[in-house]
Amino acid sequence: MKAPAILERALHAAWRRKGLSSTLLLPFSWMARAAIARKRQRYEKHPERVYHCPLPVVVVGNIYVGGTGKTPVTIALAQALRALGWQPGIISRGYGADIGERARSGQGDLDPARYGDEPALIARITQAPIAVHPDRPLALKRLRRDYPEVDVIIADDGLQHLALGRDMEIAVQDARGIGNGRVLPAGPLREPASRLKYVDFLITNLPFGQSGPTAADTPARQLTMSLVPVKAVQLTTGLELEWTSWLAEFGQQPASAVAAIGQPDRFFSMLRAAGLELSHTVALPDHHAYASSPFAGLPASPILITAKDAVKCVRFNDDRLWSVDVSPLFSDPEWITLANDMLRMIAQHKKAVAEHAPRD
Repeated sequence: MKAPAILERALHAAWRRKGLSSTLLLPFSWMARAAIARKRQRYEKHPERVYHCPLPVVVVGNIYVGGTGKTPVTIALAQALRALGWQPGIISRGYGADIGERARSGQGDLDPARYGDEPALIARITQAPIAVHPDRPLALKRLRRDYPEVDVIIADDGLQHLALGRDMEIAVQDARGIGNGRVLPAGPLREPASRLKYVDFLITNLPFGQSGPTAADTPARQLTMSLVPVKAVQLTTGLELEWTSWLAEFGQQPASAVAAIGQPDRFFSMLRAAGLELSHTVALPDHHAYASSPFAGLPASPILITAKDAVKCVRFNDDRLWSVDVSPLFSDPEWITLANDMLRMIAQHKKAVAEHAPRD
């Protein structure tokens, strides 16, 4: 395991409790909390700095640093809203891509080097238009300019991006909950845990059958989700098999799995829970660049990778590689209906405000 991955695991282990190393870092966390509070106060005192879109804006984010499952929620929400008659568009930071000064938009199969691996994955699965830039309002404006048919915006990440006005917030956490409850660097939180009191939905991403953390102190609607494999796609041929079919044909032999996501062990655990025996697992850092193939030393058996990694691994032309598409199972499927109803009301209100606004 490489040094950055070892350091990351050690940090996450330390953040599970209020031990000595965490306590020694508390003064830095107090400084971070003060900086967070000052930033929020600046936007509260200068509301003109916040960009408010005339369309409903939903932010999917987290307060726990690293991967908690935001992208599957973003994908599921976009697909559900489209099925309900919306035309969703998605904005994202475009982590890992060299965006430049101007926002970049696209739709369908996008180059992860130009858009980032997560935006490329979201665009491929949802077929929704997407725009990327670290400045989310800039991305949003580009999206609306290039895709005027969009009538609802989903921001993949950006809970802490206060320059972007939002009408609904969905926070995603995993089994770690809020960890030791402390803000970086003494703990894993980007913001104090009290931030969860102001979100609309709190979704806890759990391995199938695992119990979650203690319910958060928030009026938000709380539910859990579990990711399950639904399809496997061979990268070289594009052959798609439903998971049960793939398992019947290839699952009788031990397989390998490679993941470069925030929590690789979640991917491996999901595959085992779905009936697969794994002989080798390789955990890579999140957003790994795949400058060279990490698959050469693995045995000549199926190698399963995440859909997020697949967008960067097609070029290796390795017949052993299969991408696993997953789908979330929600403990409360009605949350989508509630979100849809809320967004309809928000859209009507914004339309009425725009119609009665003074014109130049």
